[in-house]
Amino acid sequence: MPHFLLTWLVTAVSLLITANLVNGFIVTNFVAALIAAVVIGLVNAIVRPILIVLTLPLTILTLGLFLFVVNALSIWIAGALTPGFRVMGLIPALFGSIVLTLVAGVINFLVERVRG
Repeated sequence: MPHFLLTWLVTAVSLLITANLVNGFIVTNFVAALIAAVVIGLVNAIVRPILIVLTLPLTILTLGLFLFVVNALSIWIAGALTPGFRVMGLIPALFGSIVLTLVAGVINFLVERVRG
């Protein structure tokens, strides 16, 4: 299976798991998770670099910790653009982005171990 399809599926499953762990982070079904994974990828490719450049002084001042907020804003924007995927505020987006990163990392690690 091509690597991008596997990444897409891992991200969708990670979104579903994150929605079960974080209050205010809502994914209605697997199809919505698949669409949200694509939208998150597009937001990360287009909007997130712009946000990083615009907030660079604040990111430097906080020694990089403001990137958590940039990630949360990216998730929040994706939630606003995707039907079936909602994020109910900046705090759930912040916790959701952290949990999503951890869950996706663990699943990616396990998948790579299986693929060998």
